[in-house]
Amino acid sequence: MLNANPGRDCAASRACAAALGARLDADTIVGGAPAEPGDVLDCGNSGTTLRLLAGVLAAHPFGAVLTGDASLRGRPVARIVDPLRRMGARIVARDSDRLPPLAIRGGGLTAIEHVAPVASAQVLSCVLLAGLGARGRTVVELPGPARDHTERMLGAFGVNVDIEPLPGAGRRVAVNGPCALVAGDRELRVPGDLSAAAFFLAAAAGRPGAQVTVTGVNLNPTRTGLLDVLERMGAAITRDRVRVEAGEEVGDVTVTGARLRGVDVPPEWLPRWIDEVPAWIVAAASAAGTSRVGGAAELRVKESDRIASLAAGLHALGIGVREAPDGLEITGGPAAGGEVRARGDHRLAMAFALLGAAATAPVTIDDAGSIGTSYPGFAATFQRLGGRIEFEEADTA
Repeated sequence: MLNANPGRDCAASRACAAALGARLDADTIVGGAPAEPGDVLDCGNSGTTLRLLAGVLAAHPFGAVLTGDASLRGRPVARIVDPLRRMGARIVARDSDRLPPLAIRGGGLTAIEHVAPVASAQVLSCVLLAGLGARGRTVVELPGPARDHTERMLGAFGVNVDIEPLPGAGRRVAVNGPCALVAGDRELRVPGDLSAAAFFLAAAAGRPGAQVTVTGVNLNPTRTGLLDVLERMGAAITRDRVRVEAGEEVGDVTVTGARLRGVDVPPEWLPRWIDEVPAWIVAAASAAGTSRVGGAAELRVKESDRIASLAAGLHALGIGVREAPDGLEITGGPAAGGEVRARGDHRLAMAFALLGAAATAPVTIDDAGSIGTSYPGFAATFQRLGGRIEFEEADTA
């Protein structure tokens, strides 16, 4: 497996896999039936690790406990507890089964049909992964659009995944269990992470004449909403060398900056770029007029309350912002210097760093070390593109 992300989130996933008996080296994973772990499984800051691993563990007849850092222990898990219990897993979570740590004793699962209350790719993935070890046909219905990486990866590993489109861009996804994954001896290359590249692309979009190219990045249509938003704001975007690798569209993206205009982003676009909203504020802050995003209440239960945290940071830097229950309204203007709080959230730290690159005075971020959660190479890329950044702790770059 080439090009795996070296950040702390993926490191947490690797550590959990090793604790369950997988053999790993730098770019190879040798799997098999998971074994009962000898200790609590620490998912760090990664909600994806916890929620997807819960589905895997639910299908196996042993006990395990999933926990994480303080931020992760404040993120909800009720949406996965309910369907996994209906399948037959025994699960207990903190705060009336609402928050991690999550204790699971799995095995003996029976397939269910689950109608998800919200279009969550993590809930879908959790239930599908449990369904691989359940008796019968597991079906998950999503009411709207959501990312489809798990379905694509399952197909690449030999699982027959049935997908039925529904009105409103939702879908019904089904797998028949029990079913085993087949990896063979293939070499897989992980596409570049568009969520990480988004910060530099958004920054380039708002600088007339600036140009940034990202190579080998994931262009899965369920992930590229930010590119559509930047185009609507006036940036020029080209996609080149687009191909399919392990079921995912991959290619090169070039963003050429322009004098952006403020836009109202349609709420129905949000599932395709919800993780990129922090990057988008960099473009919105450089645009003429006012930009709005709504339908984003889910951002309040990410690594931080991203709506409140982004609003506070923009305000601290002198940028016009209004916080709504489910979104933000940003009036473009130059960022002043100042101090902002990243609240332990890697995406906030990267957004504020890029705002600082165009600010009229230095910007200080209280927790830039959180960037290593997803993008350890951020500082080197930032400096290569002409930015200046200094860390108080050497290991955060």
